[in-house]
Amino acid sequence: NRKLQANQNQLIQSEKLACIGQLAAGVAHEINNPVGFVMSNLGTLTDYVGAFKELLTEYDRLAGEVKGGNGASHDEVLARIDTLREDHDLPYILGDVDSLLGESADGVVRIRDIVQSLKSFARIDEEQIKEADINACLEVTLKIVWNELKYKCHVHKHFGELPLVRCNAGQLNQVFMNLLINAAQAIPEHGDITIETERDDDHVVIRIADTGKGIDSEHLSRLFDPFFTTKEVGKGTGLGLSISHGIIQK
Repeated sequence: NRKLQANQNQLIQSEKLACIGQLAAGVAHEINNPVGFVMSNLGTLTDYVGAFKELLTEYDRLAGEVKGGNGASHDEVLARIDTLREDHDLPYILGDVDSLLGESADGVVRIRDIVQSLKSFARIDEEQIKEADINACLEVTLKIVWNELKYKCHVHKHFGELPLVRCNAGQLNQVFMNLLINAAQAIPEHGDITIETERDDDHVVIRIADTGKGIDSEHLSRLFDPFFTTKEVGKGTGLGLSISHGIIQK
C-alpha cells in the first residue's frame, strides 16, 4: 500500500509539474509585464536623480557665493535658481516621482505574489494534511493560470465565509487548476467562468462553472478514465481529470 501510495503521489506531482511547464510561457508573460514597467520607471528615475544632483550641486555653489559675500546678489541667485527649476521642470519631476515609485512598488508586489503562488502551487508536500483556507487556495491557482484565462473569459468570484479545511492544499490547487484550464479551453471565443464557495453545515461547497460548449453525453461516462481526452494531440495528457478525481476521493 505504501508503495502504491508513493507511486500515486509521484504521478500526481509529475502531472502537476507538466501542467506548470505548459503554463510557463503564460507565467513568464505575467512576470515580464511588471518587470518591463519597473525597468522603464527605474530608467526615468535615474534621469530624475541626475537632475536632482545637478540642482543640488548648483544650490551648494550658489549658497557658497552668498555666504562668502563675494558672489551674485540675492536677487541674482534666486533668478538662477528659478531658471534651474524651469530648465529641469522640477514641479513636474516632483509630482511624477511619487507616481513612478508607486507603480514600481505595485509591480514588485505583483511579481512577488506570482512567485509565491508558483512556489505554493508547486511545493512537494504530498504527505502533509493541514488546515487550509480554500478561498486562498483558489486565489493562488487563479494567479498561476491567469494568463490562460484573461483573454478568453471574465472570472466571477463569489467566495463565502469558510472554515479552515483539513486537506492537502498543494494537491487541491492542482484540482482547481485542471478545472479552470478545462473551463477556459471549453470556451470557444469569449465567455464567463464563475467560481463559488459556500459553507453547508459541516461541509464546504465549491462550484466552478463556465459558459463553454459542455461535454458530449457519450463522453460523460469516460470523463475520469486515465488518458481519455477529446483534445487535439499535444493539447493534454488525458490525466488531469482522472488525477483530480483521485485526489478528491482521497
